Amino acid sequence: MPRLTSAERERAIGRLEAGDTPEAVAATFQCHISTIYRLLQRFVITGSTADAERSGRPRVTTPRQDRHIFRSHVAHPFRTAAETARTVIGTHQAPISRQTASRRLRFRGLKNCRPARGPVLSVRHRQARLHWAQGLLNWNNVRWQNVLFSDESRFCIGHADGRVRVWRRSGYHYADNCVVENNACGGPSLMLWGAIGHNQVPGPVIFQGLGPGPGNGVTAQRYMDQVLHPHVLPFFQAHGNWVFQHDNARPHTVRATQDLLHRSGIQVMPWPALSPDMNPIEQFWDLLQTQLNRVVPRPTTVADLDRAVRQAWTNIPRQASNTLVRSMHRRCQAVIDANGGHTRY
Repeated sequence: MPRLTSAERERAIGRLEAGDTPEAVAATFQCHISTIYRLLQRFVITGSTADAERSGRPRVTTPRQDRHIFRSHVAHPFRTAAETARTVIGTHQAPISRQTASRRLRFRGLKNCRPARGPVLSVRHRQARLHWAQGLLNWNNVRWQNVLFSDESRFCIGHADGRVRVWRRSGYHYADNCVVENNACGGPSLMLWGAIGHNQVPGPVIFQGLGPGPGNGVTAQRYMDQVLHPHVLPFFQAHGNWVFQHDNARPHTVRATQDLLHRSGIQVMPWPALSPDMNPIEQFWDLLQTQLNRVVPRPTTVADLDRAVRQAWTNIPRQASNTLVRSMHRRCQAVIDANGGHTRY
């Protein structure tokens, strides 16, 4: 005989209070009369129709073991719950299960998540990042608004998004319409240069003449010929009080590039190594990729990708780049709080 639902229990009590007999109520809800009597007794004693709490299955770990499980994973975050479970002997005189260890960790507020990824930071790198952030922490938004942040990024035709999900029936795992096809190397691609500043988004510049093999990537000569001369130098002729930022990639730091920027009177911001989280344009690339993911149908040729990239660049609201520039003070504070380590940016 099925159990009465919470709503049915409330209706049964209402019928009893209205004067119906327990026999009539039991007949209405098609249950045994003893069920109605126990329900009425529980309501009189507790004032509620809900079931009393049950003890449940006895716990197989002691409070001390629970603390040990928690502390071991705080000290070693990459340790698996299965490894911990094999080392803990429960009250039933056997190793606890992986699920039990996972439940103890979740109860203490630990979640099993994908780890964040970041560059390998040595002590020297952390000290340089910390010193850089401390030196610029007193900059206000007005000063950051006069910085042009730049970077290069590659965009491929075959972009694989691991968050894509498909609804399929059993046995259709490899059906053509249920498979996401992608090139292992991403397929044909474009290398872009771009920059963002307050109310300024120069670019995108799509590098020409690139190819596989040594010397066919972004060289200092290509950087000067395709980026600095046609785009950066004219920009700073119109905005003389701005500061130029680019990272420590080889084409940016060779003597020829430095001499060109120095002769042109362009002030270059010192930049700590291995600090992509400090450059707000990294999140701008994410916005650009989000725009490209919305293109239907997907680009299948380099020419299609070229047009899609240029259109996606113009679709990004100017307010988005301004918001990223205004985050620089928070980025500096985050580096200081992390003592030069990794940040959420």
